Amino acid sequence: MPPSMTELPEDHEHDAPHAQQAARRSVLVSVFVNLILTALQVATGLLAGSQALIADGIHSLSDLLSDFVVLLASHHSSKAADADHHYGHHRYENAASLVLGGLLLAVGLGMLWSAFIKIESPHTIAQVHMVALYVALGALLAKELLFRYMLAIAKRLRSSLLVANAWHARSDAASSLVVAIGIGGNLLGFALLDPIAALVVGLMVTRMGAIFAWNALHDLMDRAVSAEEIAAIEQTLRQTPGVLGLHDLRTRRVGDLAIVDVHLELDAGMTVVQGHDIAVDARRRVMAHHDVLNVMTHVDPVVPKTRSA
Repeated sequence: MPPSMTELPEDHEHDAPHAQQAARRSVLVSVFVNLILTALQVATGLLAGSQALIADGIHSLSDLLSDFVVLLASHHSSKAADADHHYGHHRYENAASLVLGGLLLAVGLGMLWSAFIKIESPHTIAQVHMVALYVALGALLAKELLFRYMLAIAKRLRSSLLVANAWHARSDAASSLVVAIGIGGNLLGFALLDPIAALVVGLMVTRMGAIFAWNALHDLMDRAVSAEEIAAIEQTLRQTPGVLGLHDLRTRRVGDLAIVDVHLELDAGMTVVQGHDIAVDARRRVMAHHDVLNVMTHVDPVVPKTRSA
């Protein structure tokens, strides 16, 4: 599973144009690499008689399609709030992740079906040409380098969609390794290893697609942020001067951000203005230190224990 991302600096909101440009550049690099790999792998697989290499080429094609999904989502999710979308368009990223997961799932199932047909008819499997191994190893190197580049950008921008796309590239690197092993085994006389490698690639793609689709579906259903993030937000609220306690802290994801609702317990002896200022300060602190789109606070008056005693 993808690792957790580092925390954004407090002024991340002011870097939005730069972040969008970096995200777009990352995806365009991926588009270029996958375009070359798709053409090279499929063409070589057909000429060299390697089903595994063709499967890896189709995998690269799915990457190419997913890159366009990411570009579309990045464009729409950056739009400001309007009359119909008061919280902005951040959920375009969640929807795009769902589409990406469904795409991977469909491609993976198709690859599994094709591999099963070959395995059931081993007499139809021919020995592949040596050039297929060279292409597979070259694809492995290209995809691993692409993964490291894309993940570095995604972690810096804290974009779950870009992280998903980066790990998609890592799954491609792993699949290219399996393909290289399968082709090598075929060249050594174990013909069945080539379609078996295609089968393994299909399983990897199917699993990755199911994970992405499942997570995106839950985010679209207002899934809360992680327990660690909730604890960190609660700590920030409790450290706000004037906040005596809190309860009913709830969160829900909106793209890569979260919307927070919380009841703040304030001194009942305060004026309305004083309570309002504390609530505003609490909201400001949370939005400055966490990936939060908005904080809705409700003030509950309480009598401090020292006074009641």
